Amino acid sequence: MYRQQRNYENLQNALFDGVGEYGIPRLNPVYECDVENWIGWNYARGCMDPEIHGVHFFVDDYQFNRVWTNPNVYVPLLQKFQAVCTPDFSPYADFPKAIQLYNHYRKHWLGAYWQLQGITVIPTITWSDKSTLEWCFDGEPEGGVVALSSLGMARTKESKRWFLDGYEQMIDRLHPTKILWKGIIFPECERDRGIIQQIPSFVDKWRTIDGKGKV
Repeated sequence: MYRQQRNYENLQNALFDGVGEYGIPRLNPVYECDVENWIGWNYARGCMDPEIHGVHFFVDDYQFNRVWTNPNVYVPLLQKFQAVCTPDFSPYADFPKAIQLYNHYRKHWLGAYWQLQGITVIPTITWSDKSTLEWCFDGEPEGGVVALSSLGMARTKESKRWFLDGYEQMIDRLHPTKILWKGIIFPECERDRGIIQQIPSFVDKWRTIDGKGKV
């Protein structure tokens, strides 16, 4: 009895057939996503009208690690929203490969588990340096809506190059129909403006057209 109650990296909740060398859970594609209002996970609990909002996880990892450690606690909350992006667990280039893969795995495990609960799940595509491109698309669906973040990727020439290399790989391999984009859109990606929907920052959301703050 005691053994059955223990948490084995959430495998007691669901065990998915994985893809690729590392057994990453596969996500089903979402072909239509009409969500106009996106909020970060840190505002999800206080959202008064979740049925017209989507939730993204482009915030610091520590703010959403609890959705992994206690997934069933947060399912009822996420089910209220129009759509939910998979958590943006970071695969930083200076992390050991084991941790990078672990973060990719749990992003996909949660996405697959949420889909089982009837949640519309948008895959968040993440990568860092060239080495992560070997596995960072494992489990990602082709031909649907994806989300990504360019936050912090313009800090150095190297990080921008890594981002653009991964972006090209994403376009070639996943053929997304829409890209939900958090952060600045680099000039090199402007050709895809027709399928990009930029997610505004919390401050930008309340700005008027003339740039003055809304009272």
